[in-house]
Amino acid sequence: MKIIKNSGQVVDFDAKKLQASLLKSGASHKVVEGILAKIQETVYEGISTKKIYKKAFSLLKKQADSHAARYNLKAALLLLGPAGFFFEKYIARLFVEEGYKTILNQTLQGQCVSHEMDVLIQKNNRIAMVECKFHGSTNAASDVKVPLYIHSRFKDVATQTHAIFSGKDTVSQCWIATNNRFTGDAIAYAECVNLHLLSWNYPKNNNLKTKNDGQCLYPVTCLTTLLRAEKDTLLSLEIILVKELACNALVLHKIGLSTTRIKRVLKEVSELCPDC
Repeated sequence: MKIIKNSGQVVDFDAKKLQASLLKSGASHKVVEGILAKIQETVYEGISTKKIYKKAFSLLKKQADSHAARYNLKAALLLLGPAGFFFEKYIARLFVEEGYKTILNQTLQGQCVSHEMDVLIQKNNRIAMVECKFHGSTNAASDVKVPLYIHSRFKDVATQTHAIFSGKDTVSQCWIATNNRFTGDAIAYAECVNLHLLSWNYPKNNNLKTKNDGQCLYPVTCLTTLLRAEKDTLLSLEIILVKELACNALVLHKIGLSTTRIKRVLKEVSELCPDC
């Protein structure tokens, strides 16, 4: 049976691929098999992957809000836009969780011109710049022009000393982070010139998906018990990660949630981040 991807590409319906994505939500094999059976009953020739996703999300949410939240992760990253300002803050939070000091939105003078830096990070006396490439669509990818451009900026600022974390700092590493993916040429170039990449699926064992699941670094935008406007308000209050709500019922009161809703939100939070 043929289905249509968001990009317009026509592909075969792959039940095993859908099953794997459902299992990654944390749902049991029994629950996943039941959901898969219901979806297969409703799939028809030419159905869009978007409709399949919506059906799967709805069925997962009936089982547990947290299952739907994990399944919704890629879409949740899109809600850190539209300009990507909150995506930069989210990326900074990921590095903080790994023991880095971070500074956002600094301007550094290079040898030739000045450069606005999205995020600057420091660990073990090494400083790196992190450039964030936010895409408002799941179909978009960062091609080789992105690392080519950012590498030239890195080389310009790396020749100078800067007042970042101390009086005389040098930038010795460069990262590029995106909410989607990099093309093969972009990865090949980055590996050749020693740029560090972070995307939805790269590096293989330490990407945005694995960091979220392994270190409980889910953005608040993945929560299914909150409305879009409520998520936006939390972001504006500097609540970026789900785990930051674990012991913070007060901020949920502050944004106008009832006691009943707060209990439901905190239940979803505890299921997503049980060790927080």
